Amino acid sequence: MGLTVSVTPIDGLMRVDCDSYRDERGAFTRLFCADELAPLLGERHIVQVNQSITRQVGAVRGLHFQHFPHAEMKLVRCLRGQVWDVAVDLRRDSPTFLHWHAEQLSAENRRMLVIPEGCAHGFQVLEQDSELLYLHTAFYRPDAEGGVRHDDPALAIEWPLPVQDLSTRDRQHPPITPKFNGLAP
Repeated sequence: MGLTVSVTPIDGLMRVDCDSYRDERGAFTRLFCADELAPLLGERHIVQVNQSITRQVGAVRGLHFQHFPHAEMKLVRCLRGQVWDVAVDLRRDSPTFLHWHAEQLSAENRRMLVIPEGCAHGFQVLEQDSELLYLHTAFYRPDAEGGVRHDDPALAIEWPLPVQDLSTRDRQHPPITPKFNGLAP
């Protein structure tokens, strides 16, 4: 039983699929293994674990990030329900600067996204009461918090459902302007 890491079109954004052992009693799945994920984590350590439950289908949370030097790698997994998980590359010198990539995460597919520092993260709920687990390599710092709009024309994210239930904070993220030159360490 192990973790299978796959690359995505965005450098450093990885998809992790988990093997599951099933028998008549149920199932067992390894969700995290520092040894198997060592090539991705490098010298980083998981320092904070968060959980979210989002009730309404169509709700969008995000797109959030932390500014350097407090940027974090996030490992995101859906424990219940189903979401459309999005990462946006905001790294100044990246060849995929301002590109986005999405994966469907669900309790059923046991898939995880590893989102590198300098990428914004958000998701849309596809199934009521979806629950996400986040593993972070940096502590949350309110003074380092940043975000971009889910509907920013510079990103042109194709959300699968009409967007519902945005928080006040997420509605107020500024648009990306021509002066935005990205995030850098």
